[in-house]
Amino acid sequence: MRALASLGELLFPRKCVLCMGLLKKNETDFCTACRAKAPVFPGSTRSFPYVAEWTAVWLYEDMVRSSLLRFKFRGKQSYAAAYGRMLAMELQKAGMTFDLLTWVPVSARRRFRRGYDQVGLLARALGRELGIKPRRTLRKVRHTPAQSTLSGAEQRKANVLGAYRVVNPRALQGKRVLLLDDIITTGATLSECARTLEAAGAARVLGASVAAGRNRTK
Repeated sequence: MRALASLGELLFPRKCVLCMGLLKKNETDFCTACRAKAPVFPGSTRSFPYVAEWTAVWLYEDMVRSSLLRFKFRGKQSYAAAYGRMLAMELQKAGMTFDLLTWVPVSARRRFRRGYDQVGLLARALGRELGIKPRRTLRKVRHTPAQSTLSGAEQRKANVLGAYRVVNPRALQGKRVLLLDDIITTGATLSECARTLEAAGAARVLGASVAAGRNRTK
C-alpha cells in the first residue's frame, strides 16, 4: 500500500489549492506561503435582506479568485474538500449554530453543462467536516444569466427574483438554516434564497461562503 501511495504521489503530486504549487510533505491543502498571504475575510458590517448573519473564509481576490474560478468552471471538484475544511473552521470561529445545512443550487441547464453543482459539492464537504448531512431545500426553476455578467446590484437582484422554489417546506419549519454559497458579492442571490426559505417556514437564515467581495455586497 505504501508503494502504491508513493507511486500516486509521483504521478499525481499534491498541489496547493490556491497557487497550484507543489505541496511539501508537512503541508495539507494549501502551501505555507498561501496560508500566510491569502486575503482573509475580515468580517463585515454589511447586511443582506432576510439573512440574519453571514461570514466567509477569504476575500474574493488574487489567488482565492483564481482558485474558485478553477473550481467553478475548470472541473477542479477536488477543491471542495479543502474549502469545506476551511469553512468548518470559520463557522466555529464565528460561533454560528444552525439546525439545517443547505445550499444555493445551480439551474438544471448549468449543472448539465458544467457536469456538477459546485455549491452542492461544498455542502457535502462541509457536512462531512461537521458530521451533518446537508439537505437540498431549493430548486432553481428559472435559468438566469450568470450574476457575474451583470454590473449593478439592482440588475442582479432582478435577475434572481422568483428564480428559486422550496423543495420540501416541512423540513424548514421553525429551523435555523445555514445557506451555503461559493462566492458572495452583492448578496442578491443569497438574499433571494433566504427570502424563499423564510417564506416557506424557516425561522432564521444564516449565510456562509468560501469568499466574499470587499466593497460590493451575488
